[in-house]
Amino acid sequence: MADIKSLDDLKSAVSGTSADVAAPAAAPRVAVRDALGRSYATGKRKNAVARVWVKPGTGKVTVNGKEMAAYFARPVLQMILKQPFTVANVEGQFDVMATVVGGGLSGQAGAVKHGISKALQLYEPGLRGALKAAGFLTRDSRVVERKKYGKAKARKSFQFSKR
Repeated sequence: MADIKSLDDLKSAVSGTSADVAAPAAAPRVAVRDALGRSYATGKRKNAVARVWVKPGTGKVTVNGKEMAAYFARPVLQMILKQPFTVANVEGQFDVMATVVGGGLSGQAGAVKHGISKALQLYEPGLRGALKAAGFLTRDSRVVERKKYGKAKARKSFQFSKR
């Protein structure tokens, strides 16, 4: 029988595999950019869908042809859009052009944030770790529940009357 020195050797002997054979490593991620040097991603939140292009620049963010401050007037929504750059530590290094449809302003801001995060990690794969750890690459799948027949709203019932 083969000379077994460790638990790993025992496991490989039982399974019939050799410890010398390494598992194939995952292919390293490569940057995905178009002919104009931009990365594209789609972000979603609630019923809002955002198409986002990211390219190197001065930090200018354009949403539906307007400046970020004009489209998202509330400071909280502007802060949401800046979060991916802060987490990735690349503030003022990328220009963003986004078109967003559907939902309300809060959902649209979340959709643009999701799109920016995905586009940043496609442009620079090294930023993926920080963005993933912050949870920005995960789509928030919560949506409004549909109304059911026989109900006032999705779950609210009409007032019950015994007589």
